[in-house]
Amino acid sequence: MLWTIAVILIVLWLLGLVTSYTMGGFIHVILVIAIIVVVISFIQGRRG
Repeated sequence: MLWTIAVILIVLWLLGLVTSYTMGGFIHVILVIAIIVVVISFIQGRRG
């Protein structure tokens, strides 16, 4: 589930870069949050 959300957010971010349509820094903040969530889930998956 987290991977799906992260991939969707990254695709939307890339589309925003391609079309030069960004809502200020909001898209970039969403991308950073997506990367953090993926990294945390990856680390927790290795522990469990």
